[in-house]
Amino acid sequence: MRGFGELESVVMHMVWDACGPVTVRDLFDQLSRDRSIAYTTVMSTMDNLHRKGWLARVKDGKAYQYTATASREEYSARLMREALAGGGDTEAVLTHFVAQIGGAESQVLRAVVQRLAGRRPE
Repeated sequence: MRGFGELESVVMHMVWDACGPVTVRDLFDQLSRDRSIAYTTVMSTMDNLHRKGWLARVKDGKAYQYTATASREEYSARLMREALAGGGDTEAVLTHFVAQIGGAESQVLRAVVQRLAGRRPE
């Protein structure tokens, strides 16, 4: 898995921010306010995301209603896992990562590790 392209990322963030299913027209109308973009470009991008498994769709008349198949957080976790798997020495990668995060993030990480350690036998 690799990260989204620029337009794929914009589309996914719009889908995640939506309060429910969206259509190509919904996103096209929003996108065209800020940039020159063709309806077919938005449609192709959403179709590509559907084929990649990131968007689910249901036919509604002549249009499709799209929803995300994973949350923004699940996507970020997949990217982090991929980076960790491809980064070489896992301990070194994690050491550099933890050294770069701030105090609040470090506390969150510590709390998550403690919570997960409490659920698993050692």
